[in-house]
Amino acid sequence: MSTSSDTNKRIAKNTLLLYVRQILVMAVSLYTVRIVLEALGEVDYGIYNVVGGFVSMFNIISGSVAVVISRYLTIEIGRNNLKRAREIFSTSIIVLLAIAVLLWLVAETAGVWFVDTKMVMPPERLSSAIWVLRFSLLAFVINLLSVPYNAVIIAHEKMSVFARISILEVMLKLLVAYALCMSPTDKLMLYACLTTLVALIVRMVYGIYCKRHFEESHFAFVFDKSLLRSMTSFTGWSFVGGGIAVLKDQGCNLLLNLFGGPVVNAARGIAMQVNTGVFSFVSNFMMASNPLITKNYAQGNIEAMHKLILRTQKFGFFILLILLLPLYAGIEYVLQLWLVTVPAHTVNFVILILLYTLLECLVTPVCTGVIAQGEIKAYEINLTIIYLVNIAAVYACLKIGMVVETVFVLNIIFKAFVLIALLWQSKKKYAFSIKPFLREVLMPCLLVFALSGTATHLAPWPATEGFGVFAMKTLTIMSYTALIILFAGMTKNEKRFLSEVLKKKVLSRIRLHNYK
Repeated sequence: MSTSSDTNKRIAKNTLLLYVRQILVMAVSLYTVRIVLEALGEVDYGIYNVVGGFVSMFNIISGSVAVVISRYLTIEIGRNNLKRAREIFSTSIIVLLAIAVLLWLVAETAGVWFVDTKMVMPPERLSSAIWVLRFSLLAFVINLLSVPYNAVIIAHEKMSVFARISILEVMLKLLVAYALCMSPTDKLMLYACLTTLVALIVRMVYGIYCKRHFEESHFAFVFDKSLLRSMTSFTGWSFVGGGIAVLKDQGCNLLLNLFGGPVVNAARGIAMQVNTGVFSFVSNFMMASNPLITKNYAQGNIEAMHKLILRTQKFGFFILLILLLPLYAGIEYVLQLWLVTVPAHTVNFVILILLYTLLECLVTPVCTGVIAQGEIKAYEINLTIIYLVNIAAVYACLKIGMVVETVFVLNIIFKAFVLIALLWQSKKKYAFSIKPFLREVLMPCLLVFALSGTATHLAPWPATEGFGVFAMKTLTIMSYTALIILFAGMTKNEKRFLSEVLKKKVLSRIRLHNYK
């Protein structure tokens, strides 16, 4: 019981630290996007997003390696085997350096050819787009070499470090935005250059911190064949799944460019910014939970791992829903308040992407469990098939003239199939029972979504919009959504746990007041 209580406290503490960070980061980030969009214009902003998206396709490498490094480090740190953790860290650095050199050579040839011959953009912006590609590639390499350091921090659950460094990063990006407004040079090239510089500074800060605080983050030339073989095998299948996921996301972005032009890419870029800001509140909660899921598996606490997965799914969904519904009710006002010019399709894109992210709340914790047990071949094969069909369906629908919003509707449908594949794999590999998921997670989530979503959609909101009206709507929607979650979405044990937590908080405040 004490172990479970300690786990809850650690998750709560780490989540709170990440939320404090995120409130500031999101506020500054959204303001920064407004400045950048105004400075660049819709076309250049769209070019930056689609070219940067092309480079992001190489994230299949960093994503795959990040999964491997995080898993191996978390398991060894959970076992207090720091010597092995250091070997894993050093081996990862060597592998990533080799990958970075190879990718740079490939991108400099294939990437420039693709931008020059295939992408849709004004001819006079082609030269700038190629430089955006090169700077984006350099930023990618820098971030790639940061992966082992970030993995060490997450494995040690030092979320306060992310809070501080993220604040530094977002402030640097704000300075970049103001530099764009004052610069007389090509703003698109300057933005790409300064963004890369920010990535370099952040990478150096992470490296310095890790070397000072974590013994295993000191690099030493290690070439362990057995370790390399094990990590390579795991990476191979992770690469397949991660690669197809990135290919699906960025492939859809490229298809939007081919069939809709850079303005549609700008709308998607803005929608993704909104989604990143909103989902970050949930991802912070999941980031605090994920290392504990892996550590429970490493220590043989399978039942505790199952309970933690279900809890993370359920409460992640509820947290996002409380934030999503007020945004849905006032999305046009929010976008007009935030941006000088709102590109076409942006409103619809935001709503559909946020619905997609609701499903992601159910997918991510189960995926963490599958990765923790290490046998991911069957899941990655299923993922590859699902996403390839997803891309083909998107292309077919756009080819016959369907609206661009169809892309995101199809993504939602196929994400549901990904969840089904994950549940099947989890049941097969580590005896994850699907019945508790259906009973304790899916049914309550659907019920709360249906009740609160219907109430939000049908409510007789004032016809005029302003900050006062928006604030009133937000408070009202959050209040009744929270009540619906409490009475229709939570079990007696969850209510009891919440009540105990609140009582402890109140009593501690009373004691503190009396002491004063």
